[in-house]
Amino acid sequence: MKAIAIDDEPMALEVVRSLAAKVPFLELEQCFTDAFKALEYLQTHPVDLLFLDIKMPDITGLEFVTCLQKKPMVIFTTAYSEHAVTSFELDAVDYLLKPFSLARFTKACNKAQDLWQLRGKGGQAKDYIFLKTGYEQVKVLFDEILYLEAAGNYLTFVLEGKKLLSRMTLGEVLDVLPPDRFTRVHRSYIVAKDKISRIERHQVWVKELPVPIGASYFPQLQV
Repeated sequence: MKAIAIDDEPMALEVVRSLAAKVPFLELEQCFTDAFKALEYLQTHPVDLLFLDIKMPDITGLEFVTCLQKKPMVIFTTAYSEHAVTSFELDAVDYLLKPFSLARFTKACNKAQDLWQLRGKGGQAKDYIFLKTGYEQVKVLFDEILYLEAAGNYLTFVLEGKKLLSRMTLGEVLDVLPPDRFTRVHRSYIVAKDKISRIERHQVWVKELPVPIGASYFPQLQV
């Protein structure tokens, strides 16, 4: 994964640079103390991941993220804990509270790598995804999926004859699933279009399995 780091404190950047050098799948391309120079860099050098301080002069890290048209994954690095909720509302991968250890830094990088692999390493078209279930990465073909059910930060992938539980959100998986093959039918459910056997007012049947339909999603299922 290609990354850059942004922090107005040079010593903080040195910490990130030193830790990043110990993560084999991470390439830290540049470090910036000036957020606007980082914005300029990103216009011609897209990256997969940002390490981003929150409290900076002129522009905060939270404001910086909202300025980006193409948003890479973000790991916030900060000495202040009060912005944690807001950072996750911006879909941050993680929130590192300074000072952080190599173990904590690596854990955040591993979360980013999982999401990066899930998205197909830069958005290349694939007919499968890798799911992290426990300590394993399981390859799942799109054609195997009947439907998905969300519960908090976890998703249950219902396949033919088995279920897989993975720590991810509906928003994350919607970035990966091809929209011509899957559709959301409820705030907690996504179904495979070609597996739908019939549609009723309050539920859709995926083969022989009933899945609830949310009222706002029903009109888009009409043919």
